[in-house]
Amino acid sequence: MVTLQWYIWLSLGMFMIGIFGFLTRRNIVMMFLSIELMLNGVNLSLVSFSSFLEDLRGHILTFFIIAVAAAEAAIGLAILITVFRNRATVQIEEIKEMKG
Repeated sequence: MVTLQWYIWLSLGMFMIGIFGFLTRRNIVMMFLSIELMLNGVNLSLVSFSSFLEDLRGHILTFFIIAVAAAEAAIGLAILITVFRNRATVQIEEIKEMKG
């Protein structure tokens, strides 16, 4: 039987891989994917605690997080496309500053 600890360790692993990916990658797309991985680690933790406690609040909060993550991905990819059209790169080192 899979206990709560297994799900918590898995969510911690997903979150840590996301942090490692965000801090080591210099490609904006990979940074966005790492943020999504961190959010999914938190979602797994919320759902596992919610299921363990037999309460629906964790499930409801997970749906809100998924909605916010979808909006973040849409806005982030729109900004990424605009930056790529103007600078012809998605590498962080080559994008020095954002001008208004």
